[in-house]
Amino acid sequence: MSHADFVHLRVHSAYSLSEGAIKIDELAALCRRERMPAVAVTDTGNLFGALEFALAAAAAGVQPIIGCQLALRRDGEGTNAAPDQLVVLVQSEAGYSNLLGLVSRAYLEGAADAAPQLSLDDLEGRSEGLIALTGGPGGAIDGHLAEAQRPAAEAILTRLEALFPGRLYVELQRHGTPQQARVEPELLDLAYNRDLPLVATNEVFFADAGMWEAHDVLLCVAESVTLGQRDRRRVSQDHWFKGAAEMRALFADLPEAVDNTLVIARRCAFMPRTRAPILPTFQAAQGRTEAEELRAQAEVGLDARLLALDGHSDVGDAAREELIAPYRERLAHELDVIESMGFAGYFLIVADFIKWAKSRGIPVGPGRGSGASSVVSWALTITDLDPLRWGLLFERFLNPERVTMPDFDIDFCQDRRDEVIRYV
Repeated sequence: MSHADFVHLRVHSAYSLSEGAIKIDELAALCRRERMPAVAVTDTGNLFGALEFALAAAAAGVQPIIGCQLALRRDGEGTNAAPDQLVVLVQSEAGYSNLLGLVSRAYLEGAADAAPQLSLDDLEGRSEGLIALTGGPGGAIDGHLAEAQRPAAEAILTRLEALFPGRLYVELQRHGTPQQARVEPELLDLAYNRDLPLVATNEVFFADAGMWEAHDVLLCVAESVTLGQRDRRRVSQDHWFKGAAEMRALFADLPEAVDNTLVIARRCAFMPRTRAPILPTFQAAQGRTEAEELRAQAEVGLDARLLALDGHSDVGDAAREELIAPYRERLAHELDVIESMGFAGYFLIVADFIKWAKSRGIPVGPGRGSGASSVVSWALTITDLDPLRWGLLFERFLNPERVTMPDFDIDFCQDRRDEVIRYV
């Protein structure tokens, strides 16, 4: 069976939070139904679904294209000005690494009261391995042209050409809005004058046309407004996952713009893959391995816990030893399992930041989930529940027969949680 002659390059999955309404597995099924050989997910400002999308698409026989809709602030217009959109698609591992850095930079270095965004300067030195689309109606080029500021549009286009040499496409969308119809002739003029390729996209937010009303409600929920409110965000009914035939008919006068969706798909040859977690190394006391450090801290911690146990301080030595022997046996067993599975450093790191929080008066929960079944975690004060008293099984947390990462569920007071995150 031949594949479709169009590829969607502007899909928002449900990871475009409170904006996209297509789940990852649903997207893979849509591509199979429409015989599309590839698809790009360009979620708004994040890569939350990149790995899940890549694996699901590949499993469905569809080439995944990792992308993102970045927000670019306009220089000199302040942090409250609405940013412009720029869409980037990953070609290679270098491009993926650059995109990870750009998205992280937008979140970590932007103003606290503004949406995550970048400047054009932030793209310098970080554009290798990325294809750029000008962003459609939300992009800087379209925006300046709509405001009758062609010189400004040309200046930004020149800058983008330098940042993405041979990798910049002028994006065309036809969702039936007056702005798109007004701006398109100038976009074509700019592209032809500069010998820049065109690409036809349909910004997809929902699976089919029948979902438009439900999606409109989603946008209202996101902005805490009502359906009847006039000055609120809306998208047209055309923002659905159209088939190749619909897109070919829509751009019948510009077939090269549709052809270029396949060209771009062929130029993108990277997908992220799963890999084993890379754990940081805990800085143990001089001369000790992580396992030795964990054993030393756990034994000292267990002694402190046992001294505080009710009923242990007022009995004879023999009776007391009989009471605490199961704790020492359980501790030794757990330490052997933790060491054999290579998780000694993980326990030490979690214990370190919990002790740090407690030493600064930041409330920490007593522990919940399967992590509370560990005597080692109790001895390290990661949890405050006595596992033997409550008959909790360590194997629910760690089991050599089922090698998975341990996962402590930890609750910090929301008022000072940010302090713990910064320390970690």
